[in-house]
Amino acid sequence: MQNGTTITQFIIEEQRHIEDATGDFTSLLNDVVTACKVISNDVNHGALFGVLGSAESENIQGETQKKLDVISNEVFLQSNEWAGHLAAMASEEMEDVYPIPKKYPRGKYLLVFDPLDGSSNIDVNVSVGTIFSILRCPGECKAEPSADAFLQPGTEQVCAGYALYGPSTMLVLTTGHGVNGFTLDQNIGEFILTHPNMTIPADTQEFAVNASNMRFWEQPVKRYIDECLAGSDGPRSKDFNMRWIASMVAEVHRILTRGGIFMYPLDEKMKAKGLGGKLRLLYEANPMSMIIEQADGAGHTGRERILDIKPEGLHQRVPVILGSKNEVEQVVRYYQEEAEGKAKDNAA
Repeated sequence: MQNGTTITQFIIEEQRHIEDATGDFTSLLNDVVTACKVISNDVNHGALFGVLGSAESENIQGETQKKLDVISNEVFLQSNEWAGHLAAMASEEMEDVYPIPKKYPRGKYLLVFDPLDGSSNIDVNVSVGTIFSILRCPGECKAEPSADAFLQPGTEQVCAGYALYGPSTMLVLTTGHGVNGFTLDQNIGEFILTHPNMTIPADTQEFAVNASNMRFWEQPVKRYIDECLAGSDGPRSKDFNMRWIASMVAEVHRILTRGGIFMYPLDEKMKAKGLGGKLRLLYEANPMSMIIEQADGAGHTGRERILDIKPEGLHQRVPVILGSKNEVEQVVRYYQEEAEGKAKDNAA
């Protein structure tokens, strides 16, 4: 424990070093933290609270919602709509922007979130989490913001974070000045700083990818994974381990604590459906890329840096390759080499 510093104390101290900082941001983060505590309690009680199983509905992504997906979404809305810090919210679980009800004051920030990432793991008691990102609302925000207000590149994020509901509940946060992890002390109901200045080693021998999609992958990804699987007998001259939890929060947290690379690349199956990728840019790729980059890692699609992408829609999907910098750069080189080869062929 780092002097028993609570997350509120940490945020206040960090904001003191920012010119023109107000209490709005600290209060907003406290509301987000409260929502994560409530969701943690629901997840931890599971069947005892009757929150497991399907909600028998679909979200805007066409995915079957779990009961806890719906509950977690409502928790986030109710925890953050009333205090006057937000102009609007957007969620993976809702098709449109959620305007702040007229009975509440409107603030200068926007909140986007995936209320329960990895919810397919809920019923089998495997780690799930919450991902969130805070943006500034463009202009005065006197009128209700439209979806366009949210379509900012990831470089414009004020804050990104996630909560991991595992053997212990952790909250990992960046405001652009490094990455810090906090563990929920259930006895006092406070997140305590336990993982200060988290960084990712540049090299790794661990990769996370859904290998069942291998036959659909693009050639640069196939090449990279084939070399990993060849181990010490292959061109990389070292053995790799594979991990796959099917929860982005859990995958990223493992990478933050010991290194690795996480990949959900574009593949032919997605292309056939007209999808640009699997994971959502605003709710998953951007906040996780900000966290990873602040921890000395890298986030890329294979063709461009994730944080540089100008979003075209609330639910835009992108390929994701993130983690230890040298491994991400290796995959990116393979994409570049393939593009250069195709350019030569076309010129011939």
